Amino acid sequence: MDDQGKTPDLPKGADLLAEGRRLTQDWTVGPSAFLTHNGVTSELDYKRQAMAAGRIMCHAQIGWREPARSIAAYARIWEASAAQGHRVDRYGLCLDWSMALPRALRDRGMRGTGMILRGVEDFVALANAAPVAAHFGDFVLGFPAALENTQAALAAGATAIGNLGQYFTFRVPGHDDDVEATAATVTALGLIAAQAQPVMVHSNIDDGFAAQFTDLANALGMILVERDIVQGLVGAPIGHAFGHHFSDPLARMAFQRALAEEGASPGTMVYGNTTSYRGSPAQNWASLASYLMVDALGQRLTPSGHAINPVPVTENERIPDVEEVIEAQVFAGRLIEQSAGFPPMISGELVGTLTARLREGAARFRAALWAGLAAEGIDCTDVFAVLLALRRMGGRRIETAYGAGPPDPAAPGGRAPVVAATILSEIAEMAHAALGAADPALIPAVRGLRVLVATTDVHEHGRMVIEAMLKGLGAEALDGGTSVDPGPLAALAARERPDAIALSTYNGVALGYFRALKAALAAEGLHIPVLIGGRLNQIPEGSNSSLPMDVADTLAAEGARVCRAAGDLVAALARASARGAGNRP
Repeated sequence: MDDQGKTPDLPKGADLLAEGRRLTQDWTVGPSAFLTHNGVTSELDYKRQAMAAGRIMCHAQIGWREPARSIAAYARIWEASAAQGHRVDRYGLCLDWSMALPRALRDRGMRGTGMILRGVEDFVALANAAPVAAHFGDFVLGFPAALENTQAALAAGATAIGNLGQYFTFRVPGHDDDVEATAATVTALGLIAAQAQPVMVHSNIDDGFAAQFTDLANALGMILVERDIVQGLVGAPIGHAFGHHFSDPLARMAFQRALAEEGASPGTMVYGNTTSYRGSPAQNWASLASYLMVDALGQRLTPSGHAINPVPVTENERIPDVEEVIEAQVFAGRLIEQSAGFPPMISGELVGTLTARLREGAARFRAALWAGLAAEGIDCTDVFAVLLALRRMGGRRIETAYGAGPPDPAAPGGRAPVVAATILSEIAEMAHAALGAADPALIPAVRGLRVLVATTDVHEHGRMVIEAMLKGLGAEALDGGTSVDPGPLAALAARERPDAIALSTYNGVALGYFRALKAALAAEGLHIPVLIGGRLNQIPEGSNSSLPMDVADTLAAEGARVCRAAGDLVAALARASARGAGNRP
């Protein structure tokens, strides 16, 4: 609201798209080693050629803080894999989340562990270090810096730019202007759509609403809605990724087949099922082989143009090094060869039945959501209005209101799922296993505690495990928020007066976040135990290696209750209980 109580006028999508088109006078797809080496005008053309030839493509994620290190890795992975007869087709380039802020504000943003590219020249140097397609998939579209990052990616010759999925669910710490983020994104989409050659808009559904939906039919339906938006309202091609949370082999293959049958192809990549990496590297090789075989067979049976993604087996412990990326790629190349004899063993009828259920449910979701937007007075022809409405509604409200399944108040998503998302059962299993490993004698001390549960970033599965554990312990989980800033979390703690705060962290900000929260709690006059678990690392400022370091011991020394494993939560809460609450009203 403005100072006179009136809602300010919002931008019009048509005006923003027109501004993006105008910018093609200065910003177009530049030359790249990938386009030149392969004799194509875009990755979309390259993918279509690979599909026609029956060739399965491979994707690798790379990205270290310093550009020079990432540039060297870009060349090394390509060369070493090629020397062993394996082709890496595309790189997902992991920008740091501070890159989501405009360049003028970036140095003041909280930094994670991803790449920080200072200017267009860094984008160009990185994308041209080897003839591999540059996929700028994170922290470009969907954020305040969407336009300037898109301009730099185009100049570098990138023809796949994302991640639209993040627009709906991610937020940048300390920056909550969704109108600015939406306007920058729509302008960038206009620039993409107006290029002379096709540039794919990338969206990872697992980074978007699929991470919040309990029904895979709704996740597929959201892909169809995003395609309506990008292809129908913007006029650009869109390619989707999925895979993080698809652990069930049948559902994983059926979802990929549904995308092929819906014409939602070529897709960008099928991401690795990283939630299955729960053991040692040796144990994780089994998980890698399991999902890669499903993905390779999916591309053989119903090609959709998705590159498959062999995630290094150390991913659940730390950022993999270059040689581990190469090792996983070569492994994938050999597995693709060996998958050639497997298609006759696959039950097409079983996969087809589940695919049909997914498509039927997705169609219901798509129709209901568009009708719901219209009923709420949203101009469904205005891309700005549609995107902003979806973002503000949020995944849980959307699923409850418009999901494909019948209403069911007892179901987690408010509706009985057509095809249940496997992440829910996985979280229940992880919570059960963690509780089973805890000392039973400590459980009575935890029962009845009130715990404020929050995440430092958008990755909320750790939070969901904590909440499931607290329910099993007879404790109360208070909603502290996802990707919440330290100041607001401390203010919420002052109102709720919990017995403890439990933080789940992932993006390399553990120590900085804890210090800021500790100061904010002190300013509120609170002395609440803070439990912290997840990826407990951070890149030290001034580091020459650009590699994150484990900061668990430093966190403990500064007063945090460190939980290296989920099972540590019980003992940490028992110690908090022994101290006495003291913070309740």
